[in-house]
Amino acid sequence: MKRALVVDDSRAMCSLLRRLLSRFGFESDIAHNGEEALKKVEEHGAYDVALIDHNMPIMNGIAMIEAIREHREYDHMKLLMVTGDSDPRTVVRALRSGADEYAMKPITVEVIEDKLRLLSLPIDPVPTANP
Repeated sequence: MKRALVVDDSRAMCSLLRRLLSRFGFESDIAHNGEEALKKVEEHGAYDVALIDHNMPIMNGIAMIEAIREHREYDHMKLLMVTGDSDPRTVVRALRSGADEYAMKPITVEVIEDKLRLLSLPIDPVPTANP
């Protein structure tokens, strides 16, 4: 089973991203800030991909990405910044800190599919009840 970590302080966004990822065969865990996410990674090991919000309390997305990239054992973990912050400086900072890709909210199933493909992650579209 492919594993994803969804990191966002919005419960609604976590639910949406989890639902979208499940359509491509991913089992997801949720964290509501970067500190909580790092604990999950320490407990469960590297995920295939983490979808990380930028603006969160306690530890923001860029600080979380930098912390993950400090550990060689997580080098293969794909990090996707998912945020509503369209400031080009934020995009550059995220990529320089170690994010593999960047996606702007609002997020759709097509955006998630495109980003997973760009990250060279295997996706298995799961048929939905409502085509």
